[in-house]
Amino acid sequence: MQADPTLTWNVGRDVGEVLEYHFMVNALLAGSIVAVMAGLVGWMMVLRRETFAGHTLSMMAFPGASGAALIGVPATWGYFVFCGAGALAIGRFSGGKSRSWSEQSATIGAVQALALALGFLFVNLYGGVLGGLDSLLFGTFLGVSDGQVLVLAAVTAGALVVLGGLARPLLFASVDADVAGARGVPVRSLSTAFLVLLGLAVAETSQITGVLLVFALLVTPAATAQAITARPGLSLWLTVAIGLVVVWAGLGVSYFSVYPAGFFITAFAFAIYVIARVIVGVLGGRSADLKAPAPESPPPRGVIA
Repeated sequence: MQADPTLTWNVGRDVGEVLEYHFMVNALLAGSIVAVMAGLVGWMMVLRRETFAGHTLSMMAFPGASGAALIGVPATWGYFVFCGAGALAIGRFSGGKSRSWSEQSATIGAVQALALALGFLFVNLYGGVLGGLDSLLFGTFLGVSDGQVLVLAAVTAGALVVLGGLARPLLFASVDADVAGARGVPVRSLSTAFLVLLGLAVAETSQITGVLLVFALLVTPAATAQAITARPGLSLWLTVAIGLVVVWAGLGVSYFSVYPAGFFITAFAFAIYVIARVIVGVLGGRSADLKAPAPESPPPRGVIA
């Protein structure tokens, strides 16, 4: 590997140089897998106004990684176990029509506090400071192994199959839970199932972006797409496309730079969001003809919150 790779105007040469190294190929594969998973699940998370739950689940990476180190297993399993357990806890204790938003958010905050406390305990029981703290907080694309890519791909494939099966009733319950419940849709069960999917998405994304930059792929692409169009199908495609573009661009530029990929991915995602909001504002909002296709009876009263 050359000491100082230099970005040129020859795109073909630069791309060829990036793809010459196996660690960059793995980084691009892992980043693409995570971008798809985070984009589709994140789109529904933004629609359901559950970004605080997503943030809390990202905090599960701390006890997950430290707990895995304590018992001597790969950190990947710690991420998945703790994010999944956190999702079930949030779904169990914060759900229900009788609970107000303030009660639900307080419960989610309590789960987050417990997660951080457990992480601190595991670090102390481990007997020292965990190595790779920067990677835990801000992620790393350059140390992704072949096995990790396979795990990410398998989890993503399974999660997206489940999400596809739940998509129609979940969308209905997300935009009008009262009417959906009246029509026999199991709103509470769907909410818990989605939280588990969100936990898996967060567990995957945290391994790549780190705990603190999860929302670069989980929220920003979805928020950008939903600002552009109110059509669910088009909005979903835009979300995935934006996620892939910022991952590829961020990884490519970081290879030729001394700065981390997470910074570029987050910066590019935010820049696209700002540009989209400015353009939409100048044009006077989303086009009137961009409306969601009416679902089967009963139709929800809205599409994008």
